[in-house]
Amino acid sequence: MAITVTDRQPVARAEEILTPKALAFIEDLHRRFAGTRNELLEARQAKRDGVARTSRLDFLPETQEIRDGDWKVAEAPAALQDRRVEMTGPATPAKMAINALNSGAKVWLADLEDASTPTWPNVIDSILNLRDAATGTLAYTSPEGKEYTLRTDAPLAVVVARPRGWHMPERHLLIDGEPAVGALVDFGLHFFHTAKQLLLNGHGPYYYLPKMESHLEARLWNEVFVFAQDFLGIPQGSVRATMLIETIPAAFEMDEFLYELRDHASGLNAGRWDYLFSIIKYFRDAGEEFVLPDRASVVMTAPFMRAYTELLVKTCHKRGAFAMGGMAAVIPNRRHPEVTEAAFAKVRADKTREANDGFDGSWVAHPDLVPTCREVFDAVLGERPNQLDKQRPEVSVTADQLIDIASADGQVTEGGLRLNLYVAVAYTAVWLSGNGAVAIHNLMEDAATAEISRSQVWQQIRNKSVLADTGNTVTRELVEKILGEETERLRTEFGDEAFRLYYQPASKLIAEICLSEDYTDFLTTPAYELVG
Repeated sequence: MAITVTDRQPVARAEEILTPKALAFIEDLHRRFAGTRNELLEARQAKRDGVARTSRLDFLPETQEIRDGDWKVAEAPAALQDRRVEMTGPATPAKMAINALNSGAKVWLADLEDASTPTWPNVIDSILNLRDAATGTLAYTSPEGKEYTLRTDAPLAVVVARPRGWHMPERHLLIDGEPAVGALVDFGLHFFHTAKQLLLNGHGPYYYLPKMESHLEARLWNEVFVFAQDFLGIPQGSVRATMLIETIPAAFEMDEFLYELRDHASGLNAGRWDYLFSIIKYFRDAGEEFVLPDRASVVMTAPFMRAYTELLVKTCHKRGAFAMGGMAAVIPNRRHPEVTEAAFAKVRADKTREANDGFDGSWVAHPDLVPTCREVFDAVLGERPNQLDKQRPEVSVTADQLIDIASADGQVTEGGLRLNLYVAVAYTAVWLSGNGAVAIHNLMEDAATAEISRSQVWQQIRNKSVLADTGNTVTRELVEKILGEETERLRTEFGDEAFRLYYQPASKLIAEICLSEDYTDFLTTPAYELVG
């Protein structure tokens, strides 16, 4: 076997996960599918190069027959029929996993991607926790002696695991000396150790698939699922996948995504923050009309965002798939009731819009928000588990509407630039410390919001954007000045030791990628080189 594990004991009990049979499965997945994955990543770049020349995206003429066809995805299993509230968060540490499972949400998105730093201990501990959750043995005792166990008085959330995107490597597993594909490592270890047990539990191996830019990437996942089910000898169709529509090219291929995974698909999700990031990435050099206003100004009622979400609901329900709403990123602050009250009001308004539009459920990032989201969807759904019957024949979305970025209200301001640099450094620092999700100014920030922040800065420099509140032009010199001020602010907030270990290298990284002539596709790629 030509697979090498650089660290076999990143956490206690790691040997239970890194077994010879599990590693052989990972190697087999890699040898069968890594080559196609590499070709698809190269195809991403070729497509982006075309957009750089034309500033256009459109629906694919070669797949018109799929969009016009009369077909549906496989009916959802009983465990996934009701998804009105989904709790999101990392699968490590065990305490967070237990709290998510006990939260009262219908589903827990167990995140090995944007809400988790992919350190080797985090990867293996996540799989251990998900395996223990499947067997019902997950428990944790804090240093103070407080015990955390899985509740028995109500159903636990159904686990839907999110592996890393196709682009991320896993450098702690080497195959012929090359890093394994992170997505295949995450999926492979989780599937190998939990699939049969989950089926015995009346659930199954369920997944969220992130960051895809083409239906051919969905086709590759389908091939992975078919092989994996045969490998373990479980029925085809046991795997169910919800795909995140969180890149702008994916918005033009929703039907095609569902078609490629039609035997395994259970829905699409409106991954709003990564979607905005992708728009900036794709149209970063397409001129001033594609420069988004301050991140906080871009709301879901913006015409181009309405086009995206309404098309998603229409497409899903036409195909018998669930339409899942986006993240409620606000975080209640128990020490400041007025902040909590405002947070709940924002969540209620956001979820009410989604429920009325036809979404079958939505995401929250904090257990305290589960009841609010549930109440909103209860009011619309009543006794129904979902609203697949709510078709949207009146919705007609054009390519121009999807990329009408200029329709967004708001301005580019120095306050927004300053906040972007603060958030980019603050989040990256926490990511480097091993935590992929962090509350900043009462918002749950993950990799997607940091990606928006640093990408906006790069785009504003490129376009010499004029700041509405100061009249200054965004230049490298201005960004360097403000970045220095915000970095120093973080030093005073978090102290010299944390600054030296995390905030200083984070600031250096953000400076490099924001000030570079070349755009960095993913912040987490160079950041991954800085973690153990």
